[in-house]
Amino acid sequence: MPQFTKYALEASLKHLLAQKPLNKITINDITEDCGINRMTFYYHFKDIYDLVEWSCLEDARKALEGKKTYDTWQQGYVQIFHAVRENKPFILNVYRCVGQAQVERYLTPLTDSLLMGVLDELSANMTVREEDKQFIARVYSYAFMGLMLDWIKQDMREDPELLVARFARVIQDDFAVALERFRIAPSNPAK
Repeated sequence: MPQFTKYALEASLKHLLAQKPLNKITINDITEDCGINRMTFYYHFKDIYDLVEWSCLEDARKALEGKKTYDTWQQGYVQIFHAVRENKPFILNVYRCVGQAQVERYLTPLTDSLLMGVLDELSANMTVREEDKQFIARVYSYAFMGLMLDWIKQDMREDPELLVARFARVIQDDFAVALERFRIAPSNPAK
C-alpha cells in the first residue's frame, strides 16, 4: 500500500502542475486531489520538494532499468531524455520554480549510477580504486548534465537520439582510457 500511495501523490502533483506553478501548489491541494488526508502525505514525504525529488528519481529509475552496461548506456541516456520529455510540464515547472540546481541535484545521482555500471563493467579485470571510478563517473556526468540542462532550457526541441549519439561520439572510447589512467599496477598497489 505505501508505494501505491506514493504513486497516487505523484499523479496528483503532476496533475496539479499542468494547471499551476509548483510554488502555488500546497500540500492541501495535493491531498485533496489525491483524496487522502494531510497526515498520510507526511507519512510518506516531509514536504512538496521531497515528493518532487522522489518523483524525479522514480521516473529516471524506471527509464534506466537494465541500461547500465557499456553496450546499453546510450539507450539509458536516451531513455532519460524521453522520460524528461514525457514529463515536460512537470520538469519545466520544477525547473522554473525551484531552479536549475535542484533539477541537476535530482538527475545527477541517476547519471552517476548509469556511468558507474559502465565503469564497473569495464574495470572488472583491472584494479581501480572506487573513488577514482566515482571521479570518472562524475566528470562524464557533468558533461551529460550540461547537455540535459541546455536541452531543457531550449524547450526540449532537439532530438534526444541525435544528442546522445553526438555525446557518445565524443566520449565513447574515453571510458577505457580514463580507467587505464587510474589503473593501479600490480607491482605498486599503494599508488
